[in-house]
Amino acid sequence: MDLTPVEAENSATMSSKLNWLRAGVLGANDGIVSTASIIFGVAGAAAGRSTLVLSGIAAIAAGAMSMATGEFVSVSSQKDVEEAELKREKADLERDPLGEFRQLREILKKRGIEHDLAHQVARQLSDEDALSAHANLELGIDPDSVANPWHAASASMIAFTVGGLIPLMAVIFSRDDLAVWVSGAAVAFALLLSGSISAWLGGTSFAKSITRTVIGGLLGMAITFGVGRIAGTHV
Repeated sequence: MDLTPVEAENSATMSSKLNWLRAGVLGANDGIVSTASIIFGVAGAAAGRSTLVLSGIAAIAAGAMSMATGEFVSVSSQKDVEEAELKREKADLERDPLGEFRQLREILKKRGIEHDLAHQVARQLSDEDALSAHANLELGIDPDSVANPWHAASASMIAFTVGGLIPLMAVIFSRDDLAVWVSGAAVAFALLLSGSISAWLGGTSFAKSITRTVIGGLLGMAITFGVGRIAGTHV
């Protein structure tokens, strides 16, 4: 069943929101695992709680900045490519509007639209906004939604920080002799929640998503704890 323009736009908007939410969950999951792993690695070296707190703070600061910088560079490159493509398409439309119209008509025909109807649709789209039509159908780019590196960087930094605060707060607000255990329990619960949300967003099996998320995170923590224990006895 074909979607109306309004339905298609609403579907694209919902898809965009889900993608941002999925990216936020993944960023938070990175914050949880990275920060917890560093805390456990330091704990493996028999460090005191003040050292664990300091290592957690450093892990969040470094991880959040790394995530933000990585996203900014990546999305900036994507934005540059999209803007360059749009600039070239605009120049092509100005240089050869008839040829670009025919190209748009052929794109519509390849999507199963009959010749005469494809001609009418191409004409209507070209009259309304030729650049937008070519950008969406030919390039797969929405001129009104070009990637924003600042938004991506901010979202990644916030998501990582929120995730990282979970194991850190557990250490801060627990007894010295229970800090590592409480942090581990908090991380396990957070990973369970993260896996559940990921499964819901992706429409996949909850059991599989939760299992790989929790086991993967706990395995990373166990390995860094072991590395810290070995390093602590030899440094």
